Amino acid sequence: MGRTIRRTAAFTALWKAVTASHRGGPGLVDRVFSVPRLAWASLRGQYDGSGRFLLMALATLYVVSPIDLVPEIIMGPLGLIDDGIVIAWIAGAFLSETDRFLQWERLFPKGRRRERPTSARPGDFIDGQVVD
Repeated sequence: MGRTIRRTAAFTALWKAVTASHRGGPGLVDRVFSVPRLAWASLRGQYDGSGRFLLMALATLYVVSPIDLVPEIIMGPLGLIDDGIVIAWIAGAFLSETDRFLQWERLFPKGRRRERPTSARPGDFIDGQVVD
């Protein structure tokens, strides 16, 4: 029963991603077309998602490579379990990273580098104006 619930949750998440554009969020097509921009911004050092993007690429290469056949040869159909786990992780990472990247693009439309906030110490002052 646990597997059925997890499978249902995975399909629900995928369906929400596919239909999100109807509710104002990024749809699956927007997410797919954002991947080259995500890669380019990561390579240029503007976006901080290069590590996770690299892991997704390596996981995809594992699933499509001949190395992935070893568990299937040794364990037969049970060897497909590792494929399912890796593919589920890729799907989840894809959804979360593209969502994060699209939010970053909205916040920094010109591709400006996201600056890490500096921690303020007690007694520090920040120049600015209060807007009502």
